[in-house]
Amino acid sequence: MPAFQFEGHSIAFTEYGGGPAAVTPAGGRGRTAKSSRADTRPLILVHGLLLSQEMHRPLAEALAARGNRVITIDLLGHGESDRPRDMWRYSMRFFGDQVVALIDHLQLEEAVVMGTSLGANTALNIALTAPERLRGMVIEMPVLDNALMWSAMAFTPLLAALTFGERGMRLVGRGARAVPRGLLPHYGNVMLDLLRQDPGPSGAVLQGLFFGRIAPHRNDRRLFRTPALILGHRRDPVHPFSDAGMLAEELPNGRLLEANSLLELRMHPERLTAEIVDFLDEVWSGPPAGAAKRPAARAIKARPAKRAAKGAAKARPAKRAGAATS
Repeated sequence: MPAFQFEGHSIAFTEYGGGPAAVTPAGGRGRTAKSSRADTRPLILVHGLLLSQEMHRPLAEALAARGNRVITIDLLGHGESDRPRDMWRYSMRFFGDQVVALIDHLQLEEAVVMGTSLGANTALNIALTAPERLRGMVIEMPVLDNALMWSAMAFTPLLAALTFGERGMRLVGRGARAVPRGLLPHYGNVMLDLLRQDPGPSGAVLQGLFFGRIAPHRNDRRLFRTPALILGHRRDPVHPFSDAGMLAEELPNGRLLEANSLLELRMHPERLTAEIVDFLDEVWSGPPAGAAKRPAARAIKARPAKRAAKGAAKARPAKRAGAATS
């Protein structure tokens, strides 16, 4: 797996080509992992907390098949990247800097960044510190103001287990590693990898995030010009839909897209993948975000029409040229 150096540590990444995919006998596009030119619509996918770039492999293949150069990354402390035990090495600002370092390593002027949960907040930090490197953002399940209490309740027991029960967690990890990967579906292995990895560095990641700011301040977010497609779903207290709606209202170029559930993009991805492709087509066809005037905020409607963002912080449907979307 290719890697680059960031402040003395190795950061792993994988590239998926942007060449046109073959058409299947049924008339649909196949998936491709062919190499592509260095200037072909770069899209960087950033994983969730304590997960790895493997979580985005099916999406990366699907988006590469539609003409994008897709790159997945393992942030420091995750996946195949180095996993130091120093908690001070882990913060949202630090994670954002690693993605910018990847953009530099690939000699790209700008890229679209899509992140899930931890990855979503990482993208928002890039919009704060290096907006000129962002062509657009796809923000899936951001963790903002309304998530703090539930996030603390969900992750504090895990932090305690990883930190004070490290010996026991090592035994659990040994048992998880004994399960052959071929016995489980893709996302089964993605989740089991949580237990397969060394618990010490995972605990350090959580400690570092607990003691730092997890997202830019809302006053800063209101100044972001980067076009953003924001995905959220209901019935998830760690990623409340109200946070997604609030962010869509705050961002001058924010659009809200409601998913049916956490699993839709993983199990039945066709609708959401089509929306993401449409968004990528739009941001790459227009001028860079830094060259555009700041328009009014808007949101995407469902395709077919879904519930309005009731319960979200004044999230409202948006108009988009062409067909109505979700």
